[in-house]
Amino acid sequence: MFKRLDPLLHSELRLAIVSILVNLNEADFVYIKKTTQATSGNLSVQIDKLAEAGYIAVEKVFEGKKPKTICRITEEGLNAFEEYVDAIKSYLQK
Repeated sequence: MFKRLDPLLHSELRLAIVSILVNLNEADFVYIKKTTQATSGNLSVQIDKLAEAGYIAVEKVFEGKKPKTICRITEEGLNAFEEYVDAIKSYLQK
């Protein structure tokens, strides 16, 4: 039997965001946008979905007078990512 794929992570952009954060632990909005080549609006919506699920933590700060959004992977997000990768591997082994 195939393992269930987490529907939240089964989106290309959300998976990309979490993958970036798993590797870097944290990244700002501008870096994630540049790396994923997503639009600001779409990226913002997907970050909100991941934050609502508890997969990432979002912090809004100021650098001088400029706002900056920092995203960090949470323990729950890391666990969900690892389970997702294991589920994908189960598909490849069948």
